[in-house]
Amino acid sequence: MIAGELRGRIEAGEFRPGDALPSINRLAQEYGVAKTTAQKALQVLKDEGIAHGVQGWGTIVSERG
Repeated sequence: MIAGELRGRIEAGEFRPGDALPSINRLAQEYGVAKTTAQKALQVLKDEGIAHGVQGWGTIVSERG
């Protein structure tokens, strides 16, 4: 699952609070999935509070706390 892999990379420190996660287009290409699938994966992280959307920047890792 894309969301699970991204979550693991965040927990490992590969993506830190304030970092942008890969774009929907990049995730779709990297994982060979439809853009909607990539979008849903990022939405899972947003729903969990791990990331949030920033207009013009994409999906950003949220501060923990």
